[in-house]
Amino acid sequence: MSLATLLVLADGRLPSGGHAHSGGLEAAVSAGRVGDLDAVAGFLRGKLHTAGLVAAAFAAAACANPARWAELDEGLDARISSPALRKASRAQGRAMIRAGRAMWPLPVVGRDPHQPVALGVLASAAGLVPLEAAVAAAHGTVTGPASAAVRLLGLDPYQVHALIARLAPDTDRIATAAAACAHDPADALPAAGAPLLDIGAELHATWEVRLFAS
Repeated sequence: MSLATLLVLADGRLPSGGHAHSGGLEAAVSAGRVGDLDAVAGFLRGKLHTAGLVAAAFAAAACANPARWAELDEGLDARISSPALRKASRAQGRAMIRAGRAMWPLPVVGRDPHQPVALGVLASAAGLVPLEAAVAAAHGTVTGPASAAVRLLGLDPYQVHALIARLAPDTDRIATAAAACAHDPADALPAAGAPLLDIGAELHATWEVRLFAS
């Protein structure tokens, strides 16, 4: 396992635009569904087991065979029912490809693939394996909203990071399950959904004033 390279890819400071997105948390806070540390814990757990599983599976598949990026991108697009979330995912994917080209030689991919597909392509170019790509993707689905929770709710960052630490075993299990299907056809990959995230994203996109892009 290329641990140092994996840390580079999973680093929240990677200039891929992730800091500008709350992963749906801003809308959930506004709707009153998330207001304290326990609610944040539930939000992170739910996101990991839905969007996190899907992202990890597609990142693992793209890492296993980057030449499949177009097929995988189309399959992931069909799984994101919210236009606002599709736009956010592609914006982050575009930024990730740009960052990746500064670090490793990348194969030819579309200008703005979905973020998990872009992550998988980068992982492959960096010499990582599908499980490592899945770990980075699953980890990212919880760390982004966790960081946003500190800003949105004024929570203690030490306690929020403790939530991420407690989720680590689940993150590993999700990543392992995702990597196990890395060679499956795109239509056979996980399709877990979170309808409230989709609804919240569409409402959030109409706001004139917001702290996060999504």
